[in-house]
Amino acid sequence: MRITLTSVLVDDQEQALRFYTEVLGFIGKHDVPMGGPRWLTVVSPEDPEGVELLLEPGGHPAVGPFKEALMADGIPYASFTVADVRNEYERLRGLGVRFTQEPAERGAMTTAVLDDTCGNLIQIVQHHG
Repeated sequence: MRITLTSVLVDDQEQALRFYTEVLGFIGKHDVPMGGPRWLTVVSPEDPEGVELLLEPGGHPAVGPFKEALMADGIPYASFTVADVRNEYERLRGLGVRFTQEPAERGAMTTAVLDDTCGNLIQIVQHHG
């Protein structure tokens, strides 16, 4: 068994697609019309055949309160690995990305948390060793 798809619940798929591709640097993989919302996935340019991230519409009534609670508590919805958290933090800040947590050492890793503009906090992680 292996993970091939995971998702983030987004407020606006078009806005999410722009943020995840133009800002974070993912590339579009699938964009399938579904009669309103789309089956819209992105992948890492480092692994285009790897795990897909579904930019899933957050229209279900439970999504709003769930995301609001995570945001209020500062809990990231997803985590992405980067080669250098501090460099990525500076690059993304230069593009206007808002961070809720600056780079911080956490034992065997360094983390930072950003706002994806689509209702989610996303953690970036650099593993050491």
